[in-house]
Amino acid sequence: MTNKTVQLIPTNWDEREKLREKGQFWTPPWVADAMISYVLNGAKLIFDPAVGKGAFLEALRRVTKKGIPFYGTDIDEDVLSDAIFRDRNCIVEKRDFIKNPPKKLFKSIIANPPYIRHHRIDSKTKLFLKKLTANITGFTLDGRAGYHIFFLLQALNHLEENGKLAFIMPADTCEGTFAKKLWNWISKEYAIECVITFERIATPFPAVDTNPLIFLIKKTKPLENLIWVKVNKPFSADLTQLVKNNFKEKNFETISVTNRNIHEALDTGFSRPQQNGNGFKYHLSDFAKVMRGIATGSNEFFFLTGDQVKELNIPEIYFKTAIGRTKDISGDILNINDIKNLDSKKRPTRLLSIENQRENLPIPVVQYLRLGEKMGLPDRALIQQRRPWFKMEKREIPKILFTYLGRRNSRFILNKAEVLPLTGFLCVYPIHNDEIFTHNLWIVLNHPDTLKNLSLVGKSYGSGAIKVEPRNLEKLGIPDELVEKYKLVRPIYRQPTQLNLFVNEKKNKFEIRKAKRIGI
Repeated sequence: MTNKTVQLIPTNWDEREKLREKGQFWTPPWVADAMISYVLNGAKLIFDPAVGKGAFLEALRRVTKKGIPFYGTDIDEDVLSDAIFRDRNCIVEKRDFIKNPPKKLFKSIIANPPYIRHHRIDSKTKLFLKKLTANITGFTLDGRAGYHIFFLLQALNHLEENGKLAFIMPADTCEGTFAKKLWNWISKEYAIECVITFERIATPFPAVDTNPLIFLIKKTKPLENLIWVKVNKPFSADLTQLVKNNFKEKNFETISVTNRNIHEALDTGFSRPQQNGNGFKYHLSDFAKVMRGIATGSNEFFFLTGDQVKELNIPEIYFKTAIGRTKDISGDILNINDIKNLDSKKRPTRLLSIENQRENLPIPVVQYLRLGEKMGLPDRALIQQRRPWFKMEKREIPKILFTYLGRRNSRFILNKAEVLPLTGFLCVYPIHNDEIFTHNLWIVLNHPDTLKNLSLVGKSYGSGAIKVEPRNLEKLGIPDELVEKYKLVRPIYRQPTQLNLFVNEKKNKFEIRKAKRIGI
C-alpha cells in the first residue's frame, strides 16, 4: 500500500448506505503514520478497538521495525478475515468494544471509530450508551451524539496513567449540542496535547462529506495550552515529522502550527482557527434570530408531492407549503413560481401538518395515519417524542432562509414564496418586521465580505460545503461598513417599565398639588 492510497468510496447509493450503517471509512497511510507515531513513545502494545482493514497495523510496520505487538477488536467478521492480521505479533478478535470491552487498561490506544450518526442507533443501544456515559463521566449526553463519541469515552476510560490516545473523529465531536459538556470534562481529566485539522483540499476523506479532526490526548495532568495544527496540503510528511519531534519544531511547508489556550480553543470550537480579537462590532444576532428548519422524522411520509396529495384524497387544509432540499432552489430569491415549477417536476412541496387531536379527522387522513403506524413511525427516535406522534413541529414562516449544508456556495435566500423550510435550511428571523430592513439585511448577508466570515463559525466539509449550526450562525461577523451603508442599526425604543409608569404617575400627582397651591 503506497502512502497515497485512499479508500474508494462507492458511487452506488446502496453500497454507500452500507458504509454509513457500519461507519467504515479507512484512514489513509499519511494520516495513520502521524497518529501511530504519537502513541508509539514507550509503547509495549498498541490497541485499536475499531481495527477495520488494519490501517494502523500497517502504519505500525512502516514507522517502526521493533516488532511491537498489536491488539485489535472489531464486530465485522468480513474485515477481521483479512490476511494482514496473520502475524505472530498481531492478535485481532471479534468483540464489541462499547458493550464488551477488554478487562484491562492500555498504554497506547489508537482508532478511527465507526462514524454512525444518532438516528441510526436503536433505542435499546441508546439507553445502554446513556448509562455508560453516566458511569464514566457522572453525567449524560444529548441524544444526538453519534456512536463515535461513546467510542472516545470508552477508550479514555481504558487508558493507563500516562497513556496516550490518538483518535480521528468528525468535527461534530467538538461542535454538537453535547460538545461543551463533553470537552469541559475531558479537559479537566486529561491533557489535550494536540488537535489536528485539515484544509478542504487536504482532507483525508475527499469523497466523504465530513470534516475530520485528530485528537492526541494523554492521561496526565491537564494542560493550559494545546498545539493546534492545520494541514494545508494532502499526503503531508510534515505531519508525522511534527509528532515524532514531540511538537517542538514549528516551521513546516505543508502544515501550520499554533499554540492555543485550551479555554479559547474550547469556546471557539477545535475545528476553527483562533478568533480572539477578531474585531467584529456586529454579529447576525444583532439583527436576527436563527432556528433550524422543521425536522419531520420521516420525509417520505410527511413531505409529499401534489400528485400524492391528490391520490391520497387528503384535503389541502392539512398541508403547508414547504421546501426540503437546497438543490430545489437555484437562486437567492424563492418565488411562488419556483414552487409551481417544483410541483411540475413532481418534487415534494406539501408538508403534512395536523393539529393535536385525532377526533373528527376525515377518513383519508385517518387511513393515512394508520399506514404510518404500520410503518413503525411512532417508534422512531424523533417522532416518539411527539404527542400525538403525527404532530408536526411549528415554525413561523422565515423571511430569510440559509442553506444549512450544500454542495454549492452557502447563501441566504429571500423567502418571497413564504414557505416553511425543512432541516436542509436554517430560518432567519429579522428583528424588524418590515420589507426594507429584511431586504437590506439579505443584501448584507450575501455580500462577499460577510460570506467569507462563515468559515469562522461553520464546519467545512470535504466537498467544499460549510455547515453552520443555528447558534453559531448568530455569531456570524457583519462588517461595520455594511451595517452603516444599509442602515441596519436603528434607534432603540424602550417600552416604559412598570417602575417608570409608577414614577411618572407620582410626579404628575405632585405637579397637580403644586399647581393648586400656587393657584394655577
